[in-house]
Amino acid sequence: MEPENRPFWETKTLDEMSQDEWESLCDGCALCCLTKLQDDETDEIVYTSVVCKYSDTKTGACTDYANRSVNVPTCVQLTRERVAEFDWLPDTCAYRMIYRGQPLADWHPLITGQRESVKQAGVGIAAIPVVLDNGKLDYEDFLMEKP
Repeated sequence: MEPENRPFWETKTLDEMSQDEWESLCDGCALCCLTKLQDDETDEIVYTSVVCKYSDTKTGACTDYANRSVNVPTCVQLTRERVAEFDWLPDTCAYRMIYRGQPLADWHPLITGQRESVKQAGVGIAAIPVVLDNGKLDYEDFLMEKP
């Protein structure tokens, strides 16, 4: 396929993408929204099946995306400048895949044209059992393997 006919994610680096292109890379899996714990001694990051109260467990969307960092101060905003640091993101994360020079997953909405393809592929918080944080949970009771 000629370069001018290829989709932007195949022809641009993350730094070259517009803000809209950058945002569209997110497949909406919300696996980045799973609460993570970091071991003080080893710095190892482990996942839990807990998501914040702003997570829509049926769609994976944040119900207050614009204010996510205000509502949840520990919510980390993924930026172009910091994408290399976020090795805790799932291996299927489009930001990580593009950063590593890999193609998007065949179930990615930019490939399928359907937001539901993520859930249909069994990916994301809409496809796994998660628990909404009520502020009283012991996160260690909800440890899970990295998705």
